[in-house]
Amino acid sequence: MYDSIVKRWAMIAAVSASLSACATAGEPTVSTAGMPGALEPIHAAAFTKDQAVFWVSSNGCTRKEDLIPIVSLQGGNAVITLRRIDEDKCRDSRAEGVELKWSFEELGLKPGSPVSVNNPYQLPQT
Repeated sequence: MYDSIVKRWAMIAAVSASLSACATAGEPTVSTAGMPGALEPIHAAAFTKDQAVFWVSSNGCTRKEDLIPIVSLQGGNAVITLRRIDEDKCRDSRAEGVELKWSFEELGLKPGSPVSVNNPYQLPQT
């Protein structure tokens, strides 16, 4: 019986650790006043223990350097706001968007930090 209790607590701890980098999204929770560029609607966001992955709209030329992730702290948790600083003027629209990644180290975050997203979600045009 002791072994089953230990296994159960180990499983709960593993699930809790995997959820520590969960994301929330919706209306901006952090003021974007004074931030450079424009607030970028996102198609999706995902987080691993040490990486942030975003899918954003693209006309065919969007690169990681065209956006800047701004990390703010709110209630001890990191809030990432993606801002577009360079417009994509190409004409090869990608309905699914493009995938851009930042390591937690690039964002100034510790691996496994709780993270939320400050950007609105935009579904791809059909």
